[in-house]
Amino acid sequence: MSAVRVLIAPDKFAGTLSAVEAAEAMADGWRAQAPADEVITVPMSDGGPGFVDVLHTALGGELLAVTVTGPLGNPTPATLLLTDGTAYIESAQACGLALVPPDRREPERSTTFGVGELVAAAIDAGARRLVVGLGGSGTNDAGAGMLAALGARVEPADGLTTGGAALAGLTALDLAPARERLAGVELLAASDVDNPLLGLRGATNIFGPQKGVEQERLVVLDAALQRFADLADRPLADAKGAGAAGGLGYALLLLGGRRVPGIETIVDAVRLPEHAGQADVVVTGEGAFDFQSKSGKVVSGVAAVATTALRPCVVLAGQVLVGSREMRTMGVESAYSLVDLVGREAAFDKPRDSLVALAQRVARTWSR
Repeated sequence: MSAVRVLIAPDKFAGTLSAVEAAEAMADGWRAQAPADEVITVPMSDGGPGFVDVLHTALGGELLAVTVTGPLGNPTPATLLLTDGTAYIESAQACGLALVPPDRREPERSTTFGVGELVAAAIDAGARRLVVGLGGSGTNDAGAGMLAALGARVEPADGLTTGGAALAGLTALDLAPARERLAGVELLAASDVDNPLLGLRGATNIFGPQKGVEQERLVVLDAALQRFADLADRPLADAKGAGAAGGLGYALLLLGGRRVPGIETIVDAVRLPEHAGQADVVVTGEGAFDFQSKSGKVVSGVAAVATTALRPCVVLAGQVLVGSREMRTMGVESAYSLVDLVGREAAFDKPRDSLVALAQRVARTWSR
């Protein structure tokens, strides 16, 4: 009986396992059931938390540790990846929701200043190409803090650094110093979000509530971002991805950046099509396999690669919330749930052990 070649390429299981940890757990479970199979792990990300970790696992390179300003103004450790003149930056390390305790979530006042410090550190380290992963942010300041860290000037002087609400009081804006800081540097914003900055589909109204914006403050905060856009570049606020990471995507566009899909960035960097072409089955996964999974997320991206390679794709998830017909339109053959196997409590209390057990069970079906 010939061995099966298995490609394991999951996203993180939010709140429990990183993508690297999830991939290792799946591999351990599969090998326990089918030790003769050839198992290759390629952890994935869509630009959010885990972006740098996943790329370092795939590409190697030098990790540069930096202390930056966190979303609440406190010193925060962060890491950027340098490889062949390119710097990979994970914005969530400087302004992520995970950095803000639930009882202190005030996106009207939180800042992206630390992202600008990461960008500056990458340039100082010699990078001439920057790829900024967007996702998982706890901020909603249209990237104003990042621009301030790179030299942008406003009146009043602290208008860019004290959160999105402060943007309502701006009277003047000069982006020239920040743009000069990026002169000659290629800037890419890697994101799975294509929302504009403003309006009903914008950063504030779509993502603000999950970050802590009260319903009655949505219109106020959106108006503050509009004031900023009126001073900066109002038409650019309508661009796809301008609303990513609380409007951080907009700030990157203001600096001459270009939006690229986060999942495609990772797919190319880790050579996923090549790996898929050599596999017999492709396994991916995430915390919740739901309707959002088809919108630029890791599962849909991996499934698309598997489909192109004419390989079956299966999903291991904390919860499976889509039907078989919908998953097959995404290119997913089957999906398996941790909650269904071990129950909700065990899935969250012992996520690694639960995922090992699920992968072992799935291998019984998919290994020869």
